Amino acid sequence: MSQTQGSGGVRILVADDHALVRKGLIQLLARQRDFVEFGEAATAAEALSLAERQPWDIVLLDLALPDGSGLEVLQRLRELRPTLPVLVVSMYPEDQLGERLLESGAAGYLTKEAAPEELVRAIRRVLRGQKYLSPALEAQLAGRPVGTPALPHDRLSAREFEVMLLLATGRPIHLIARRLGVSPKTVTTYRARVLAKMRMTSNAELTFYAVQKRLIADSAFRLAM
Repeated sequence: MSQTQGSGGVRILVADDHALVRKGLIQLLARQRDFVEFGEAATAAEALSLAERQPWDIVLLDLALPDGSGLEVLQRLRELRPTLPVLVVSMYPEDQLGERLLESGAAGYLTKEAAPEELVRAIRRVLRGQKYLSPALEAQLAGRPVGTPALPHDRLSAREFEVMLLLATGRPIHLIARRLGVSPKTVTTYRARVLAKMRMTSNAELTFYAVQKRLIADSAFRLAM
């Protein structure tokens, strides 16, 4: 964890578990004259600590952090700093998670394959208090009636979606309960809801679906199996 100080201008916190990605993003964004202060976080705990202790204008958040999911961090940031905008920058395609994260409070969603100019454009849009939607996500949302689920996992609440991902990576009930701070019985209840809403009958089906839709990595699939 490190920080580069500046006087005035835009303050950006970059949360990503890969040092090269963090350094690359900061190096890219530092070319903008008004982007003058940067913070780095390699874990969920670091991101939350920095967000709580220091003033930032925007957070760039990856979804794959070693000690917590980006969804967990996003929800916690909404509690700690309700007015702090979070732009999710992830490897996952917009059509899989973009809408879900916007519903959970993200100010925008951008894939790591986006052009540098698009990232700067997204940041500036979010700093103006607007939502950022990539052309692909805009087309997806415009292509169906409001409120119509696009995929089975879109039927899940934010907490159900989180439980689904944890089950899909092969974590046992008691570990999921510990991670979420709830009882194993509560996790079991969530599991039943998830399976019913997604019309599935086993964790193995959840795992196959999550890998197929690129909600989790193939390595997690192999671990679970």
